[in-house]
Amino acid sequence: MYFMQKSNVLFRNYESFGYITDNRNFEYRQTNNNQDYIGDKILSESGAVFMSVLEKKPLTIKVLASKINRQFTDIDLKTIKSDAKEFYLLLEKEGFVVSGETEQDCNDKDIKFSYRISSHDSEKKEFLQPIKHPEKTTQDFLEEHFKGKPQLTNLHLEIISKCNERCIHCYIPHDNKISYMKPDLFHDILNQCVKMNVLNLTLSGGEPLLHKNFCDYLRKCREYDFSVNVLSNLTLLNDEIIKEMKLNPLLSVQVSLYSMNSDIHDRITQMKGSFEKTKNAILTLVQNEIPMQLSCPIMKQNKLSYGEVIKWAEKHNIPVGDDYGIIAEYNHTNENLKCRLSIEEIKKVVEDKVANDAKYLEQILSEAEKKKDNKANDSVCSVCRSTICISHNGDVYPCEGWQDYTVGNIKETSLHEIWENSERNQFLRSLRNQDFPQCIKCPDKEYCNMCMVRNANENPTGDPLVVK
Repeated sequence: MYFMQKSNVLFRNYESFGYITDNRNFEYRQTNNNQDYIGDKILSESGAVFMSVLEKKPLTIKVLASKINRQFTDIDLKTIKSDAKEFYLLLEKEGFVVSGETEQDCNDKDIKFSYRISSHDSEKKEFLQPIKHPEKTTQDFLEEHFKGKPQLTNLHLEIISKCNERCIHCYIPHDNKISYMKPDLFHDILNQCVKMNVLNLTLSGGEPLLHKNFCDYLRKCREYDFSVNVLSNLTLLNDEIIKEMKLNPLLSVQVSLYSMNSDIHDRITQMKGSFEKTKNAILTLVQNEIPMQLSCPIMKQNKLSYGEVIKWAEKHNIPVGDDYGIIAEYNHTNENLKCRLSIEEIKKVVEDKVANDAKYLEQILSEAEKKKDNKANDSVCSVCRSTICISHNGDVYPCEGWQDYTVGNIKETSLHEIWENSERNQFLRSLRNQDFPQCIKCPDKEYCNMCMVRNANENPTGDPLVVK
């Protein structure tokens, strides 16, 4: 009999226990919703040993038992084989493992990402155990297990600040797009992430595909079994990159498409021909079954045409996120906010969405209802509680767009030390909703998200506590 770890499952081995989770909090979800989400599970110390020998390729129970026996030398192989089989079958019922009489059986049960729904997919699902969808996020699960102690699960790496586009709304000042992360620093960061049991890495820029070592970086992320998100305009996509992306079942891509009108898109990127390159690259990822999400920020330039992007994405079963919130440049000039919608323009966008999408208003009301449970002493957001960012030069900062608020530098101090003891980290973690009285008293607070980076970037002195 063969067993294998599912391709969309992450496993981390702590000193006294093991942790397994699916990739639901890190990948981009499909519009056809044909993906099962499993949840999280804590394993005992011995269970972690059993899980650690599984691979994302089928292995016989005999081979697995032999590997386990190397760590439990005082237990006979027959007993280990029986216990391992029972353990793996239990994990299969919970959705983390697949089994089969042959290698092909295992591979057939390990349903991969696809933009298409076929009768074959439905047939494959018939022999799988029903999976209960999790109610908690991975971070909620870990915080509960570690009794509120912040756990670094997501690391955002700006591997290059250079970019081949000059998007008019970008929060990175164009004068700062000049450098890249060297391989030694990248590999050192990944080694530290392994020790800290980080689950997800986001590779961004600038434009990450400009980095000459981009494929090598992707390969190393795959070898370390990280979930990976790539933020790219895809204009530089090539066969080598596609080949490497396809090898990592935990990889997904986010790409911005601003309009189906090439002139509008190119005016926003300030790069002639960028629309055709990005659109064609998106279709190439679809053809190669590489998960992605489209991002379509709504601004003055595309407020009348963003809807066509949504329709086009839905046609290809690509999830799309559209948002009219533009983050100011982190140099506090607010120059890029010239393209931000006015209140009246936002009102028109919301009205159009409500009129064209029956679920939109329902979703807004549902999210607002949940926010009514927010308490004054609740944490503001996940900044420095589950996520952190590192720039190309080693500066560590709280979140994307807040590059000028450094909490340390990884060339001088370890990531673990910065995460645990940085004074600025501790300050941000200490902030609570009650520290923003203007927001607490606002009658519309359930319909808004307080964001410290937005506050900081729009404030001349970079104060995250000042709400405009």
